[in-house]
Amino acid sequence: MTTLPATTDKKLGLVIDLDTCVGCHACATSCKEWNTGGYSAPLTDQDPYGADPHGAWLNRIHSYEVGEGAGSRTVHFPRSCLHCEEPDCVTVCPTGASFKRVEDGIVLVNPDTCIGCKLCSWACPYGAREYDYDDGVMKKCTLCVDRIYNETIPEEDRVPACVRACPTGARSFGDLGDPDSAVSQKVAARGGFDLLPEFGYKPVNKYLPPRKPASVTASARAAPAEPPVEADGSAAERLFAWADRVLSR
Repeated sequence: MTTLPATTDKKLGLVIDLDTCVGCHACATSCKEWNTGGYSAPLTDQDPYGADPHGAWLNRIHSYEVGEGAGSRTVHFPRSCLHCEEPDCVTVCPTGASFKRVEDGIVLVNPDTCIGCKLCSWACPYGAREYDYDDGVMKKCTLCVDRIYNETIPEEDRVPACVRACPTGARSFGDLGDPDSAVSQKVAARGGFDLLPEFGYKPVNKYLPPRKPASVTASARAAPAEPPVEADGSAAERLFAWADRVLSR
């Protein structure tokens, strides 16, 4: 089993604004394009135009219809690796292929030592791990680690591809371990929340809740401090059921 680093003072991650995400999938397609030629290359597809298309996508977007009447709206919910502070996907890896970097907290997979056993995907409650059937290894969001430190590209491009491509500015990137960083200030100002905090994985990525009309009271606007744990069902089903409750309040 893999041992986690004792601490990662720097916590690079994403803040996703559910109020301004329009579900255009630019984050998913730009991620696919960059990573097909980058750290996780290639991100393969099988039978893309057939009856059973599947492949490795490191970003996925789910859309929900929430509320009723005049207060209803569509909320788009992007999902990718949350680069948890205490990720079980790392600790269950039998070869050490999954690891968390000490210098910035990014969780990565070494394709040279991954054996494709899928233990990490079973351990992840967020469904963030992708099995590449062509390569026989697990793949996941890398926060574009081969891009954010690349001094050969313009400074404004040294952010994850999903952040650079977002047309509404719904995605922000920075150090969530620094309380004075722009992303940390956004989380503090908007009441950013963790997904499934009761699991104790301490996801670095945060979500900003959708804004509600002025007629909605402050008590109704507040998200539950602890999402419910269903008695049965898969981890992904629990996540989506909790997301429905949070977004519909």
